[in-house]
Amino acid sequence: MGDCLHCGSPLTPVLLIDTLELNLKRGGPSVEAAIEYLTIHLRRASEMGLKAMILIHGYGSSGEGGRIKWAVHHALENNHYSDRVVEYYFGENVPYGSDSYHALMRKRPNLKNHLKLFKVGNPGITVLLLA
Repeated sequence: MGDCLHCGSPLTPVLLIDTLELNLKRGGPSVEAAIEYLTIHLRRASEMGLKAMILIHGYGSSGEGGRIKWAVHHALENNHYSDRVVEYYFGENVPYGSDSYHALMRKRPNLKNHLKLFKVGNPGITVLLLA
């Protein structure tokens, strides 16, 4: 997202998908860098008309969740992204067959293709539905 890597055009491309998978833990960033990366991509995703994002933030090695995960949860629960995020689903709260899973599938059936790539009920992901 930004200038086209192939032609250098600054024009917004025509979307072929409506969901973006964003790996916040790639490269082992600090919590602050991961949140900044999320903020930038949320703005760009909204500008492009994307309808959903799957955040991969990991679960941490402590067994209680990693710092990036907790920072993402805190930001969402405190409405830091309320201008761009309509709803969010923490991966651990969306096990296959649950009411929340079916509600999410009714709202965004295309997510089924993305979520099947991950363990359903995965505490290392968060699904965002965008405005």
